[in-house]
Amino acid sequence: MQFSEKILELASEAEKALSEHFKRIDELSFKNTNKIMEAFMEHRVSDVMFNPTSGYGYDDKGRDTLDEIWADVMGAEKAFVRHNIVNGTHALTIGMFGLLRPGDIMLSAAGKPYDTLEEVIGIAGEEGNGSLRDFGIDYEQIEMKDGRLDLPEIEKALKTHGKKIKVVWVQRSKGYLNRRTLTVAEIGELSELVHNISPETYVVVDNCYGEFVEETEPTAVGADLVIGSLIKNPGGGMAEVGGYIAGKARAVELASYRLTSVGTGCEVGATLGLNKSFYKGLFYAPHTVSSALKTAHLAAYIFEKLGYNVEPSWDEARSDIIQQIITGSPEELIAFCQGIQAGSPVDSFVAPVPWAMPGYQDEVIMAAGAFTQGSSIEISADGPLRPPYTAYLQGGLTYESGKIAVLSAADAMLKIKNKEV
Repeated sequence: MQFSEKILELASEAEKALSEHFKRIDELSFKNTNKIMEAFMEHRVSDVMFNPTSGYGYDDKGRDTLDEIWADVMGAEKAFVRHNIVNGTHALTIGMFGLLRPGDIMLSAAGKPYDTLEEVIGIAGEEGNGSLRDFGIDYEQIEMKDGRLDLPEIEKALKTHGKKIKVVWVQRSKGYLNRRTLTVAEIGELSELVHNISPETYVVVDNCYGEFVEETEPTAVGADLVIGSLIKNPGGGMAEVGGYIAGKARAVELASYRLTSVGTGCEVGATLGLNKSFYKGLFYAPHTVSSALKTAHLAAYIFEKLGYNVEPSWDEARSDIIQQIITGSPEELIAFCQGIQAGSPVDSFVAPVPWAMPGYQDEVIMAAGAFTQGSSIEISADGPLRPPYTAYLQGGLTYESGKIAVLSAADAMLKIKNKEV
């Protein structure tokens, strides 16, 4: 691809400014890779674990060992990883329905959850579709204050409702909200508060986009469940489907009963030859995440210099791989996503347009030139068509390919506004 000289010069300037940040990211990748390697060695991973099973999938050695490795890596008591979890929303729904019962309250501690969960909870969509609300489960949310969890308000809610609050829900990443991402330490502080006041309450974390961005995961600091998708960070660009749930043994067991059935849980489920891609994906994940983080830092620098508001800033440490670029207009949001698509290895010739996607309340534009459909760890950009018209960039299967996509988007934005660097 050909890029303007001004954009190439800005990219070179960015990489010089980001050298120390890139060094820190490489060190993080090493530490997380070492953690995964130790788990592989401890559990004696061998070629036999990649063999397929069929039918009920009883005694699937590869599946069961991967679950144990995943628990170790996540700092959890128990975990399961399954190909028949179709996306992150499905994994999160399994966790919700596994833990919540009629008369319980689900408290969202960081404002509104991701858009696709609104119908699952029952705060949007038609009555009678089978939402949590249809099953007599109440929902409350507490907004963040000054970019932080409002711990006094959370404490007040817990003391008011007691153990009726069965789940305190934490979305680690920003989703489609213009807010900062939560750190693992902040989630640990929340977990301590919740468990001190109401030991029977579960702290459940939507961990999407956050895996391996820090040295530890929320389960290592007290969260009862963390949940995510394999076609995001932890699949390393190798997993083509699937999701995971990890955490305290009882919470994971209850979730597994919603995955399959009460009494069978994790003991069944043929892997159909997909184990190898899951093992490889976990192995690659820290390095792939490091590429995505470098891509995000680069994008933040370039678009900040082009006059856009970005979050986080180019020199801020991150707790997820998402980079916000506030474009300010629908035309620029569309141009940004079309630029990312044009710089992608797959379907580069396609121009994405906004459309009414299932599960979303606004029209959404999505760019995803990925080898695996919807794999946001590869390279993707999306955003709802609503003010302030924020683009959410994530991924970069390699830093080099992520850089190409960012430069393509920058050129597209310059053309539509005829900006001068």
